[in-house]
Amino acid sequence: MKKLSLLVAAALLAPSAFAHQAGDILVRGGAATVAPHSSGDDVLGSGSLEPNSNTQLGLTLSYMMTDNWGVELLAATPFSHSVSTAGLGEVAKIKHLPPTLVGQYYFGNAQSKVRPYVGAGINYTTFFDEEGRGALEGTTVKLDDSWGLAAQAGIDMAVNENLFVNASAWLIDIDTDVDSAVGTFKTNIDPVVLMVGLGYRF
Repeated sequence: MKKLSLLVAAALLAPSAFAHQAGDILVRGGAATVAPHSSGDDVLGSGSLEPNSNTQLGLTLSYMMTDNWGVELLAATPFSHSVSTAGLGEVAKIKHLPPTLVGQYYFGNAQSKVRPYVGAGINYTTFFDEEGRGALEGTTVKLDDSWGLAAQAGIDMAVNENLFVNASAWLIDIDTDVDSAVGTFKTNIDPVVLMVGLGYRF
């Protein structure tokens, strides 16, 4: 955190030019945390399915179509979650990938050292390597893939002409049917995704 604070200070004081402008490619990488805010059907009177949070390497690739408008693809290494209910404890382990494509608007101009931005688009989440645990140990658990909307907010702060610090957040609509040995349950995962890292402008 101390190092990140120093980078932010350097961003605000750096005399060098900074540009997010038409034709630029922006690559960002850092720690991305998926924090589910889930709800859904009750499972055998024990509460809804609740995946825990998980942090992985997040990567984004953006293309600036104009000085203020861009498009971005979010990718990451696979997220792994333990799934529990209040009454049964852990009932499954799952993995997923949530590629998300958004259109973005960047505030300020090409010379601004600090570029806040917002975005909106679509998410596709694919689930894999599902395993029953606890009360479902040894049984088949399957989650349907999901399409949903996504919203984003973030900020880039210049370190030098090409390097910048980034912080961003997404709200993602992820709804799935969970098929298991004890029935099928609708689950809304709807996570907040938080990412902090560095970016490079090409």
